[in-house]
Amino acid sequence: MSSTRPFIHEDFLLEGETARKLYHGFARDEPIFDYHCHLPPQQIAENHEFADLSEVWLGGDHYKWRAMRSNGIAERFCTGSGTPREKFDAWIATVPYTLRNPLYHWSHLELKRYFDIDLPICPANADEIWRRANAVLPRLRVHDILESKKVAVVCTTDDPADSLDVHEKIRASGLRTRIYPAFRPDKSLAVDDPVAFNAWRERLEQATGSPISSLDDLLAALQKRHDAFHAFGCRLSDHGLDFCWSEPATHSQAASAFDAARSGRAASPANQALYRSFLMREFGRWDAKRGWTKQLHLGALRNANTRLRREIGADAGLDSIGDHPQAQALFRYLDSLDSTGELPRMVIYNVNPADNYVFGTMIGNFQDGSVAGKIQFGSGWWFLDQEEGMRWQIDALSNLGLLRRFVGMLTDSRSFLSYPRHEYFRRVLCNLLGRDIDRGALPSDIGLVGTMAREISFSNAREFFRLELDELYR
Repeated sequence: MSSTRPFIHEDFLLEGETARKLYHGFARDEPIFDYHCHLPPQQIAENHEFADLSEVWLGGDHYKWRAMRSNGIAERFCTGSGTPREKFDAWIATVPYTLRNPLYHWSHLELKRYFDIDLPICPANADEIWRRANAVLPRLRVHDILESKKVAVVCTTDDPADSLDVHEKIRASGLRTRIYPAFRPDKSLAVDDPVAFNAWRERLEQATGSPISSLDDLLAALQKRHDAFHAFGCRLSDHGLDFCWSEPATHSQAASAFDAARSGRAASPANQALYRSFLMREFGRWDAKRGWTKQLHLGALRNANTRLRREIGADAGLDSIGDHPQAQALFRYLDSLDSTGELPRMVIYNVNPADNYVFGTMIGNFQDGSVAGKIQFGSGWWFLDQEEGMRWQIDALSNLGLLRRFVGMLTDSRSFLSYPRHEYFRRVLCNLLGRDIDRGALPSDIGLVGTMAREISFSNAREFFRLELDELYR
């Protein structure tokens, strides 16, 4: 007999009374501190109104595109020329095939939390879902989404060559959510692709108003943008890397790679490694001097389909976990900065679960007593930001470090409808803690354990990242 209880109900994923007390009493109502995401600042600045459910639900969501391709959906209904309703119908037809995939949970949470729709997502309900959600969208602009979910802080992902004018517009808009840029200089490392590198270098020249003809010019321009980001309130940098570039490198070796790329020739693989290592150490020093937190996203294998990459571009769901050696490179990078007293706060994210214990033990080597949890093992990232991956990361951190100092979940999404993933994380966390209490592995002190759940949900990030909040969220 089927139940009449909605799939997404108040105790979703909470298996016992203890878990329910932890979630509803301590974690549920905390604000959101989204310290890393890929939301477009321009849409925040203009308080974008979405045209229809397809735009807000599917636009930029490479998780959904991957599932649709796996379900035999043609590319024109994923990233291509299909109409909004055709793309929506293609996704609706796919959802019943995502059972046991986190997309099934996330998609139902999104419809429930933003549109109060409890219907199972399937073709039979497509017309009603489309009609009801589109009727709500005029009252669900970007600022409405952020404020309805009590999002206290959003850190976007910004290239050093990006103008900060759009952030100025956000600052003047009166939005209570504080929006900060995060400094992501990945394109500065691309000396293997001189065409892309020089196109980016020219953009950086325009942003700084200075020619960039040498490595020293490049460093000066990047430092100038680092200063500008800091003046605007930025306190986080971010890097998406296969692994840490950390080989001993001299200025002249790095300059040789820059000169090759500047002249239109790809630097040799050996010189690429030296150049990237040199810049990464410079970036670490700058962050330490400014009191920033550096984020290292490590281990992905990106754009792993040449044909589709050429046809539809990057960031389209063509990535996977990479089997990159991490331990030695990560040790060398952290140690090189620590040895000179220039190790900044860090959050290190791992995408390969085989490396969880490598990361969990590595962070303990470089805690120096100056800041509680100075080096963080970041939340389950990308392919691991689902129930099982979250548990793996929490278990590794619990066994090897201090879970109570953990800065918690982030969105890492291009979709404004992704904020229920914080709810998802909090439910998984409280269910895990509740089961531990029930089996006697934690004390049956709801106040003690619940305070930890509350801290991980919000206040640890608030204290760690030291970003100014609106009074509403303090």
